[in-house]
Amino acid sequence: MEEQQPKTGKFALNYGLILGVVSIVFSIMLYTQGMHYEMSTPIMIISILLTLVVILLGVMAFKKANGGYLTLGEALKVAVGIALISTILSLVYQFVLINFIEPDFMDKAMEMAKVKTMAENPSITEEQWQQGAEMQKKLGWLRYPIGLIMGCLIGLVIGLITGLILKKSKPEY
Repeated sequence: MEEQQPKTGKFALNYGLILGVVSIVFSIMLYTQGMHYEMSTPIMIISILLTLVVILLGVMAFKKANGGYLTLGEALKVAVGIALISTILSLVYQFVLINFIEPDFMDKAMEMAKVKTMAENPSITEEQWQQGAEMQKKLGWLRYPIGLIMGCLIGLVIGLITGLILKKSKPEY
């Protein structure tokens, strides 16, 4: 009787939901502290560490359920699946935040960016800033597909590294 092999999709879905919920909770925490406008280095590092830990746990759980065996392809499927699902959840939260919870989010973010940009580049005129701001507002919808692609790329890199470290092939006999 042949042993049933676990499905990568099941692990990707479960751990993707976990990572998505953890990411949303982290974002809500930032929102309640008024830190949701800044993308400082510590916030980015924490986000990447959360992603790394959950993907690692997901790949390790798949390996354990698969009798201790893991191929690079399986690790990549699980990791990218986790990243895809969690990114979709995070982008849905971001959409709700920007459009319903805090409709003036983009205006506040642009004002904060303006102050920072003017301080870093005093040669930029008000007209140049306005042109850039208008272009950014027109192309604001691009944040969603770009975010999806970036999330999957991060999952791919983490999955590749994890897969190379944890891979173990089944014996041929």
